[in-house]
Amino acid sequence: MAFIKWFYRVVFLFITLSAILAGYLYYSITAPVALTSVETFEVRSGDSSHSLGDELSKKGLIAYPFLTRVASKLNPEWVPKVGKYAIKPEMNLLDIMALFDSGQSIFYSITLLEGKTTQDFLSAMKVRGNITMTLLDSSNEEIVEKLGLEIGHPEGQFFANTYRYHEGDTDASILKHAHELMTQTLTNLWKDKAPDLPYKSAYEALIMASIIEKETGVPDERPLIAQVFISRLKKGMRLQTDPTVIYGLGDSFKGNLTRKGLQDSSPYNTYRFYGLPPTPIANVGREAIEAALNPEQTKALYFVAKGDGTHAFSNTLIEHNQAVRQYQFKRREDYRSTPENAK
Repeated sequence: MAFIKWFYRVVFLFITLSAILAGYLYYSITAPVALTSVETFEVRSGDSSHSLGDELSKKGLIAYPFLTRVASKLNPEWVPKVGKYAIKPEMNLLDIMALFDSGQSIFYSITLLEGKTTQDFLSAMKVRGNITMTLLDSSNEEIVEKLGLEIGHPEGQFFANTYRYHEGDTDASILKHAHELMTQTLTNLWKDKAPDLPYKSAYEALIMASIIEKETGVPDERPLIAQVFISRLKKGMRLQTDPTVIYGLGDSFKGNLTRKGLQDSSPYNTYRFYGLPPTPIANVGREAIEAALNPEQTKALYFVAKGDGTHAFSNTLIEHNQAVRQYQFKRREDYRSTPENAK
């Protein structure tokens, strides 16, 4: 009889201790972690519940390393995904384990600006320091091949926009996304283009959009400049636009467009050759494409920078020469070719 009483006491004690332990474990994995602000935590290749428990414990986020193993038993299919994660103060250990399993690591963003070249885009991505660079030293031909572009030149193929990425994503993956967005945008806008435009294809409209983007950063001027160039094309005039010449000069351009530069034999020299240059000269956003496809009606055939970032438009060469004398020969002290708020 005494043995039976002793046995029941032991069982009762065991059950009580087990309940206390279970309660403690439940509290430990469901209580918010010891944080007052968001903290970044990195899951590395090969991490398991054991190694993550050690790291979380070292950072003071959980009391004991074994708690991650306890939590993982609740979901045997749980697998941590490599990446950096944002752990928030209201999260508990179960939330954190679910976050690691979801793969929803921290997103970063990069803005690829209008009017920049593809090499400018790559340089901007390199500066971020957390993008894997695979294209930086590639030629145009290699970029086309690596990205699987249908056009044989990468310039203008990437939509200027803000893109989200995970740490370690490649420059190629970001540019592929930018190319898909460009293709989609150009296709959609081409459907609603104005009649009687002098473009044989949407690609030619993209070339024009890149010239417009390089000529002005003032939104209201884009459709006007588009019409000036469209009128020149229709009249059989040369476009005579400095940005195309500068693009053709490449690294030999040192900041000032000289008489020698204007005589360059590059196919981008629109002072020597008629029509559009062979490719875009920069990457653009939606506004420049819209301007190229839906220009604002004007009789102007010329424009000149006024020095405050805007332009003076003229219908005749005589008016244009007068504007050149007014704004170029007697430049204001604070002369600039782009507006103050230009990117």
